[in-house]
Amino acid sequence: MHFPVNIPLGKSYIPVHFICETLAYFVGYRYYAYLRRHSHDAISSENRLLIFIGAALGALIGSHLIGVFENPLLLPHFNLMYLMGNKTIVGGMLGGLIGVELTKKLIGVTVSSGDMMVYPLILAMIIGRTGCFLAGLEDGTYGIASNLPWAIDFGDGVRRHPTNLYEIVFWLLLWVSLKVVEKKHQFTDGSKFKIFLSSYLLFRFMVEFIKPDYFFSFGLSVIQLVCIAGILYYYKVFLYPTKLITQHA
Repeated sequence: MHFPVNIPLGKSYIPVHFICETLAYFVGYRYYAYLRRHSHDAISSENRLLIFIGAALGALIGSHLIGVFENPLLLPHFNLMYLMGNKTIVGGMLGGLIGVELTKKLIGVTVSSGDMMVYPLILAMIIGRTGCFLAGLEDGTYGIASNLPWAIDFGDGVRRHPTNLYEIVFWLLLWVSLKVVEKKHQFTDGSKFKIFLSSYLLFRFMVEFIKPDYFFSFGLSVIQLVCIAGILYYYKVFLYPTKLITQHA
């Protein structure tokens, strides 16, 4: 396979990465709309819209902010183009979380707003990461050099960890695991989203060790420090996992 994968269009071309990213938003939202139509939602449509706006703004700010600090050595070259050209999913997720929580406090919503978004987000992430894989070196989501049998040459002659494919596998396993648990148990309000985000933060913390990131002298990257902050926020998920499930008398 030749990377990056593009679709010819006359004398130009359309990057498959762009197509996958667009599909991720569209398909993810359509799946969410389907789930909402076929289940009870304690949050009104008006409040849902406000929460979406809060999530979008928070994700936009968080994604670019963490993306800018991802490589401190480039900060002296900071400008608007550098700001808009750097983004990260971890920052987007945590920024979106902050945006949602602030919005909910302002409008007085106390029930979980994230549980219904878990499976649509997983689906969107799978589609999006497929685009990242097909973008090859251009996307910057590849891993360090590796001699493992499944290592992939993304176009520069170096066989690397396909960390974007690792993430797709992670999302598929998480999806199946949640479905299996739901067949036997009922999650408490908000627990499914807590599992979704905390498990991803833990996964990203681990996988960053095999990515060509900037690491501080103490051995961690900016992304890993942000992951640790998110994991600490969700510490109860790891310490009290039984509280994630409804206990029947």
